[in-house]
Amino acid sequence: MARWSGQAIATTCDGSDREPLCCEKTEEGGMSLRKPAFVGQKVRSVSRGANATRAPVSVRASADRPLWLPGSNPPDHLDGSLVGDYGFDPLKLGSDPWTLYWMQQAELQNARWAMLGVVGILVPELMTKAGILDAPMWTEAGSQEYFASPVALTIVQFYLFAWVEGRRWQDILKPGSVSEDPIFKGRGFVCTGKDVGYPGGKWFDPLGMATPDQEAKLRLKEIKNGRLAMLAFLGFLVQANVTGKGPVDNLLDHLSNPGKVTFFSNIGW
Repeated sequence: MARWSGQAIATTCDGSDREPLCCEKTEEGGMSLRKPAFVGQKVRSVSRGANATRAPVSVRASADRPLWLPGSNPPDHLDGSLVGDYGFDPLKLGSDPWTLYWMQQAELQNARWAMLGVVGILVPELMTKAGILDAPMWTEAGSQEYFASPVALTIVQFYLFAWVEGRRWQDILKPGSVSEDPIFKGRGFVCTGKDVGYPGGKWFDPLGMATPDQEAKLRLKEIKNGRLAMLAFLGFLVQANVTGKGPVDNLLDHLSNPGKVTFFSNIGW
């Protein structure tokens, strides 16, 4: 099985029994898949768009790039070309190309859900404190009565998620295959992004913020904020189980008496 070099070449092949696919890093720090070339076979990269083709991209990682632990040696498979790559993989979980490709997509999706979740926890609690809403604590929101029964809402959510995740899985296996929504076909709602996980277009970039000179910066900001949101959500979860309160209440308690209301006092130290 070919491996990524920490210096230049950013193309690797999956060595499992599945249909052979190659993971290819792109200029923007994303990854795409293509079938490997055999003797006498012409290489053709698969990327988003009906007619889009992409030659293997050569990416050279800077020797002085920022690392999660300054002075450490990053593993060979993390050469600095992925978005938010700071050489952190002490267990070498991403040493297999397909696994690294999958984990990159999983982190991206979980980061986005975490950012939405953190906003969904903080905003209702802040608005309740301000007297604008009368929302329950986020851990109790699922037990409230809504416009439909919990069973009906669960079934609807299951089918919606299955449809969305099914199309995302299709895009992972064959990038660009689901770039146009069948319901709005021919109306200009086409995903114009070239990397899996970054669809772009009117649906996902309606304000056109991901310009060529800003796209790489925005991707890095997104993954940084997403990682922070995942940690924040974990903190909210632990706080709710220990104190029985939301994050805003916990913060106000701490600010009212910083010397006594701390992490250690909450766990009984």
